[in-house]
Amino acid sequence: MIPAYIKIHDHIKKDIEDGIWKIGNRLPSERDLADDFGVSRMTLRQAISLLVEEGVLERRIGSGTYVASKRVQEKMRGTTSFTEIVTSQGKKPSSQLISFQKKLASETEKRHLNLKANDNVIRMERIRYADDLPLVYEVASIPEQLIASFNRTEITEHFFKTLTENGYQIGKSQQTIYAKVAKEKVAKYLGINKGHAILALTQVSYFTDGTPFEYVRSQYVGDRFEFYLENK
Repeated sequence: MIPAYIKIHDHIKKDIEDGIWKIGNRLPSERDLADDFGVSRMTLRQAISLLVEEGVLERRIGSGTYVASKRVQEKMRGTTSFTEIVTSQGKKPSSQLISFQKKLASETEKRHLNLKANDNVIRMERIRYADDLPLVYEVASIPEQLIASFNRTEITEHFFKTLTENGYQIGKSQQTIYAKVAKEKVAKYLGINKGHAILALTQVSYFTDGTPFEYVRSQYVGDRFEFYLENK
């Protein structure tokens, strides 16, 4: 015999899959749901807790239980653009450019991009979206000399595509990931609360000849994005 909480779990999950409950929708209170299913609140809570563990639902303190968004996944192998990652999962990518400036390369940028003392970088700050949901705040640094012949749109909207169309061959990337909490500025950009869990990523991307061409510092909303490894 199937336990009552499993039946409720399956029922709610099917309603979500069928679009009756959509991403971001707030569920009724546990009391109301328990009444609807004719079970105790304890039984109802078991079903909800299981759905939360599976990532189908998410609890927001002081607000309620909501249908969670499906996390965008990035496979940690090779070098892939954000646009390619999001598009491959059936979502619409977009970006909001916050700043685009020529700057004298910092010591960190010079180290990661093999630049000389007086070299400049183009440093761009932007928010990246999937289906209009903000996923990541990023700051990208690119050697100015590399992109001097490209216009701003070619750099900010489809940089990797621009490179390949101009004969560059994109190779490996080196990535470092760590956990942190969102500060006020980033939280505002990403539509989350200050202190929300985020995944921080630094990445250096290289051409096939070993030349570094981009240094990126990103902060991903922890419950909207996940990385996974694939080994061969």
